[in-house]
Amino acid sequence: MTETTETKQKNETQALPAATTQPARHGAFGFPLHVNRAAALGEIHARPAPSISAPRALIKLCFMTEGGSKVDHAVLAELSRRHGAAPPDKQARHHTIHTGKGSLRWERHTEASTYLWEGALPRRFGDALTGHPFGDEFPAPGTLIAGVRMEIRKHSAAAMKLIEKFDPATLCCSLAEGGLAVIVTDFRQDAAGLTQILVLDKGMSPQRTGALAQRLFDIEIYRTLAMLGLPLAQRLSPRMRKAEDQLAALTNRMRSIDADDADDLLDDITALAADLEADAASSLYRFGASRAYDEIVDDRLDALSEEPVTGYDTWRSFLERRVAPAMRTCRSVEDRLANLSRKLARAATLLRTKVDVAVEKQNRDLLHSMNKRAKLQLRLQQTVEGLSVAAVSYYVVGLIAYLVKGIDPKRFGIPDTAVTALAVPVVVLAIWAVVRRIRRSHSDSAH
Repeated sequence: MTETTETKQKNETQALPAATTQPARHGAFGFPLHVNRAAALGEIHARPAPSISAPRALIKLCFMTEGGSKVDHAVLAELSRRHGAAPPDKQARHHTIHTGKGSLRWERHTEASTYLWEGALPRRFGDALTGHPFGDEFPAPGTLIAGVRMEIRKHSAAAMKLIEKFDPATLCCSLAEGGLAVIVTDFRQDAAGLTQILVLDKGMSPQRTGALAQRLFDIEIYRTLAMLGLPLAQRLSPRMRKAEDQLAALTNRMRSIDADDADDLLDDITALAADLEADAASSLYRFGASRAYDEIVDDRLDALSEEPVTGYDTWRSFLERRVAPAMRTCRSVEDRLANLSRKLARAATLLRTKVDVAVEKQNRDLLHSMNKRAKLQLRLQQTVEGLSVAAVSYYVVGLIAYLVKGIDPKRFGIPDTAVTALAVPVVVLAIWAVVRRIRRSHSDSAH
């Protein structure tokens, strides 16, 4: 019977990846199926709640699996071999192994994996459990982050006295499932390091009992995972305080610094911004995961629909007092990181603006001096043009004088000096007109 069940589960698990890697050729009414349809439809069945009938004992361990699914698969393969069962598929996310009178359920999560053992209840509350696979020979897939021991017993007057075995300082007791169950815990660990939970059944069905047990396990495990962000927040908080002081000092320096000395200040701002971005990047996943885990805990508490028991604290009120401050601390540090990054970006922008304004002022002064220099050059050029007209005219008049001497105009009764004198204004005007025309043509081409 065990081998048949395991073979069926293996076949079902193997069928899922095949459906997600290639589209089916024919679906409902012969239509082709979307490549991820099977995964989308099967997600709601990915975490089936176990069917549990009281009395029963359960142990659930949560391991941080840094090595990924390969480590879990190696552990499950070894456990399956010990109990004569088929190992799970490498792509499977949950697997069940029957261990005699009990069963072991494995489930893969994003950064952790859980192992749930269900077995016989001891005669007395708190006695050592037997028959579970957890011990020295259990090949742990990673570091243990949470462990829960749950005992589900039938409700009775004698069973209600078991509440006295919990620490009254942190005792939480309330009704759940419409009054059909009493749930008790003090969130403290026993000698084995497991958080003890007691469930007193007043007539629940096995399905409702399994669903309730799963919710209670989720509350304890996910609230532990959510608290992983607190040590990180406590380490980052002094760094945030130091960064805030540095930012205040940098902004004060910015008030009186000259544009020529802005390079050093910009380097300091950039270095501080780089440190903050590194802290934000390293804490992004942890703070986001803590926020998500805290939301899951809140959802599970809503699903409990607790009814208070006179004289005892409820699970929700206790966790809100103890867990909510830690979550607010994580959010506060995360917000401070984001605000500091924005303020540093604004400070760098202001400093760049100040430098740009100073550079623009220098450019304006430079353009003004260049304009003055151009005017001086224009005046010098005009002077040179005038001198050049005189020089060229003198040269041309000299040539005319030589020409006049060769012709000898005295034969016509005109002295040669008179001809030369008359040629002077004509030559000067002609040379001036030519130079003016050349300058105008250059001006037109420049425009």
